[in-house]
Amino acid sequence: MSTHVADTAAPIPKPHGQSDRRHGDRTPALFSVLYSGMDSGQMLMSDGIVIDFSQRGVGICGNRLVVPGMAMALFIDLPGRGEPLCIAQSRVSWVVGHRFGVKLGSLTLEDKKQLQYFLRDRVTHSDCDGGI
Repeated sequence: MSTHVADTAAPIPKPHGQSDRRHGDRTPALFSVLYSGMDSGQMLMSDGIVIDFSQRGVGICGNRLVVPGMAMALFIDLPGRGEPLCIAQSRVSWVVGHRFGVKLGSLTLEDKKQLQYFLRDRVTHSDCDGGI
């Protein structure tokens, strides 16, 4: 999977009628994610792009449709990390077409630290360079 982190100043368009349901800061990003879960007894596996990130959730634009409440596993290609960040337990919280939000499940201590470092690094760079 290739990795690209978006310019933190670039706005991410919100679908018409989509309210801001998550609380807390989000970090804009563009990098690969694989996701899998069960839908109506059928295994779903697909890929997509992470469009924003927070400590509690992920915004994704995926290649396959999902449904709210669906349990899924995520394999996120964080920049600077050799292996994808594996989040075995997460749940789809909202869906608008191919865009959806996922509430993150439990993470290992190491993965939680990696995510915190990534988010802090993106916010710090954004603050230092004036959002450019």
